Amino acid sequence: MALLLIRNDKNYEQWLKALKDLVSDFPVFTPETVKNPEDIDMALSWKAPYGSYTKYPNLKVIGSMGAGVDHLFEDPQLPENVKLTRVVDKYLVTDMQEFVLAQCMSTIKNLNTYNRKDAHWDRMTYGRIEDVTVGIMGLGVLGKATGSLLHKVGFKIIGWSNSSKDLDYLTSYSGEEGLNEFLSHSEILVCLLPLTEKTKRILNKNLFNKLPDNTYLINVARGGHLNEDDLLEALHSNKLSGASLDVFDKEPLPPEHPFWKEPNIFITPHVASVSSPKSIAPQVIENYNNLKNGEPLKNEVSRSKHY
Repeated sequence: MALLLIRNDKNYEQWLKALKDLVSDFPVFTPETVKNPEDIDMALSWKAPYGSYTKYPNLKVIGSMGAGVDHLFEDPQLPENVKLTRVVDKYLVTDMQEFVLAQCMSTIKNLNTYNRKDAHWDRMTYGRIEDVTVGIMGLGVLGKATGSLLHKVGFKIIGWSNSSKDLDYLTSYSGEEGLNEFLSHSEILVCLLPLTEKTKRILNKNLFNKLPDNTYLINVARGGHLNEDDLLEALHSNKLSGASLDVFDKEPLPPEHPFWKEPNIFITPHVASVSSPKSIAPQVIENYNNLKNGEPLKNEVSRSKHY
């Protein structure tokens, strides 16, 4: 029995070190070092090349190296008989909380605008925390935690998800019937949805038109949630005041992409919340031992829900 690390960028060094630091003789391999594919029972993956998993006939579990699992489901040859897991880590949570808070503060205080250094001493009116309603799309681990921090700071928080959530720090909306009402109150819209067939391109013209004028968009989920052309149209028509984008369909974002030329789009290179091998390694080993001992896996993913 052994664990396989497999990534699209082949960046394995930190992961190997983190696992070996905890268990010096831990049986972990990469595709380049596997001698017997039949030894592999578990894989830990990030955007593995399509078809990679079919090489390992005894594979029972595939774990994502991050909180997102959409990259697993994108593989048309994903084995049907394996279980899937994801990462739940305190640093992924706190990093996301802090990043979204920073973006919310930057927009209400015009910091992104002032930072353009266009040699104009123009003071702008600014918002105050208690007067701004932040709408969070997606109330999973990251969405709930982010909403909690923003509430503690003083923002008014509302949330939307597939099913209603009972949370004392926000007003919860759910399903198709709750979406329009949720959108009508969202002055800053934060997307933290899982990427599924139902949520692909959900950030589109139809949705933008249901928001208050001058809403600010923050997408820290996946690039696949956003219809890029519709965003540009919403910005040019002043329906949206701006957007902070950390995720894109193609990463790195190509130099010729029109987003780079948009003054009201603030771009960051998928850094809102980054997996730390050292922090995540203990739960990887725990799940490996659970599999070995026939015990329930932690953070198992529903194949029907894709999260």
